[in-house]
Amino acid sequence: QVQLVESGGGLVQAGGSLRLSCAASRSILSMYYMAWYRQAPGKQRDLVAGVTRSGTINYADSVKGRFTIFRDNALNTVYLQMNSLKPEDTAVYYCNARSIASDNYWGQGTQVTVSS
Repeated sequence: QVQLVESGGGLVQAGGSLRLSCAASRSILSMYYMAWYRQAPGKQRDLVAGVTRSGTINYADSVKGRFTIFRDNALNTVYLQMNSLKPEDTAVYYCNARSIASDNYWGQGTQVTVSS
C-alpha cells in the first residue's frame, strides 16, 4: 500500500502559475507510472500528465507547453508545474500511482480554481 497526499492547489488568476505536489508514503521507485488527473464538475476524470519510471512523459494536448510533470525519486514526490493557467483548467487534481504489479493508487485530490 502507498498513500498519496496532494498539495499546492488554490485560487489563481488566469495567466498565473501553481505547482502541485504529490508526496508518497513510501518509495516511488516501485511505481512504474505516476500521473496527474483532473476532474471538473459534471465531467469525467481525465489524464493531465504522466511520467514513467524511466522518464518517459506524456501530456494531454490541452496542457502541452504550459504544464510540466517531474518526479523526484529521492523525495518520493511528483510535481506538476502549471503555467499560463486558464479558467478551463479549473478542476480537482488527483495524483495517481501505478505499481509494477498493476496496483493503482489515488490521492484525495486538491482543488485548483482559475479566475478570469
